[in-house]
Order: sequence, then C-alpha cells, then structure tokens
Amino acid sequence: MPRSAFQLVPVATPSGFISPKLEGRLDLGKGGKGVFARVRIEKHETLVVWGGEIVTRTQLQLLPKEPRHRLCLQVEEGLFLMTSREGPADWVNHSCDPNSGMSGQIVLVAMRKIAPGEEISFDYAMTDSYPYDEFDCECGSTRCRKRVTAEDWRRIDLQERYRGFFSPYLQKRILSSGGGSNGS
Repeated sequence: MPRSAFQLVPVATPSGFISPKLEGRLDLGKGGKGVFARVRIEKHETLVVWGGEIVTRTQLQLLPKEPRHRLCLQVEEGLFLMTSREGPADWVNHSCDPNSGMSGQIVLVAMRKIAPGEEISFDYAMTDSYPYDEFDCECGSTRCRKRVTAEDWRRIDLQERYRGFFSPYLQKRILSSGGGSNGS
C-alpha cells in the first residue's frame, strides 16, 4: 500500500529535525546539498528544527573556518548553535528571496505556500549579526544582494519583508532601533 503525505515519518538526526514533507539531496549548484519539498507545504508549517551544542563567540573563533560557517547558526547575542554531525537539517541554503524564515531561535517555518520540488531556503540576515559567514551570493534571485554580510539585518527593506521571521534577538535589536514598528 503506498504511503500518503500524511503517513510520512519525521526524520530526527543528530543535527536536528527535518519535516517528513522534505528531503535532503545533492544539489551541485549550491554547496553540494539542499533541502527540497516532497509535497505541498502550507504557510507557517514547521520545516526544520536545528539541534547541536551552544558555543560562545570566543569558542567559535577558535574553530577552523570550514565547519564554522557551514554548521553554525547564531541564536543569541554572542551565542551560536553548532552541529557536531552534519545531516539534512544543515543543508538548508541561503536565498535573498527565501520561502522560509525563523519562528524562535531554532525553528524554520514556511513563509508562504511551497510547491513540491521547490528548494527550501532562508535569508541568513534573519539570524546572523556576527561576521563568521559572509560571502558573495550567487542565489540567482532577482533580489540577490550579491554579498551576504552580518549587517544585512539592518536593511529596512529586509526588516519589512521578513517582519515576524527574524530570530528573537535580532527582532529585539530591530525594535529597539525603531524598526519593525506598526504594531509588530
């Protein structure tokens, strides 16, 4: 008997949780790996919950650059979630025109409906304010900034577009600087 989308089993790995509606696969265009929708996903559905251990900024600086930028997520001022064993939850790529965003510090949710086969992506501006992972962007989006930096969260256009999808520590910064107004 074929399994329906409602019978899919969630996948928990040492690096976190990935929705059963997603699959990690090789993607030669972006870092070698990506996460893709297997079935239609509704707005606000949970896609990924990252796991790992918390490291401080000082500890992060002592690590070799390669795993530091690939397996890390800033979760608070001076604190980073670092996975020790890479898995599909770590394969979500950046896009300057993402389909997913943050709900809390470690949960990635759909920002809109996502079609089967579509790659799951988020904008690193939603989580990062420390320059451990700055890079030239080649996401291919018409909104591509060409360079992803730790200062991108300060952009008013991104603050408006991603309202409600920033990591909580960044949302606090935005609100304290006068951004993100209009009742949010």
